[in-house]
Amino acid sequence: MTILDKIIERKKEEVAAAKLRISLDRLKDTSFFGRPTNSLKESIKNKSGIIAEFKRQSPSKGIINNNVQPLEVVSAYENSGASGVSILTDHDFFGGDLNDILTVRNDINIPILRKDFMIDEYQFYEAKSIGADVVLLIASCLSPDQVQEFTELAHQLKMEVLLEIHTEDELKHFNSEIDLAGINNRNLKDFKVDLQHSVQLKNQLPKGVLSVAESGIYNLKDFQFLKEKGFDGFLMGEYFMKNTDPAKAFEEFASQI
Repeated sequence: MTILDKIIERKKEEVAAAKLRISLDRLKDTSFFGRPTNSLKESIKNKSGIIAEFKRQSPSKGIINNNVQPLEVVSAYENSGASGVSILTDHDFFGGDLNDILTVRNDINIPILRKDFMIDEYQFYEAKSIGADVVLLIASCLSPDQVQEFTELAHQLKMEVLLEIHTEDELKHFNSEIDLAGINNRNLKDFKVDLQHSVQLKNQLPKGVLSVAESGIYNLKDFQFLKEKGFDGFLMGEYFMKNTDPAKAFEEFASQI
């Protein structure tokens, strides 16, 4: 099994357990469920384009940073010009938690992307209930029909969709309703990074869709290369989180772009 296969198997177990703990009716009754959402598309167009990530660990890197709290980091991201924040909610493989979004939602105004492995309708209601504005769909673990169905559901819940692809074959997952096209520079099956591969895929995206380069952006040179190749957004996590002070690292990076 690949790492992605293991993650999805575990995710099925997590979702089944969550359904037993909290019903859909209870999710719909939460204070955030009815809040107006913020548009990541518009924020990318009008600000830096950076979606700065809060991530404690990853399967490929292990522990990245366990010594900072979500609010102190993401509020600084916002103050330094981030277009949005990405917050990992997968626990077993990335050290995240739903509370990482809940604890910051009232204190920041930029869009929040719930970054997780979305495989079940329940997770979309869950995302809405904790205050997410955007959800991630990963083509490599969904069929094109599932992407279509989940996109429609997300829009019904007033959330935007970032569809992540890594291969040319996954281009068939796109439909006209997708809000943002994410191209993962890192292969989720072996975690190797190839920026040039992402550029080639970007050139095959449907016209008009905003493109987001994801993962493996390790320095200013990588960022500038991808920007010159026409990417609109840049999802960056490890570059900032590996520092003892991620907020300061982001501020310094933002001052150079």
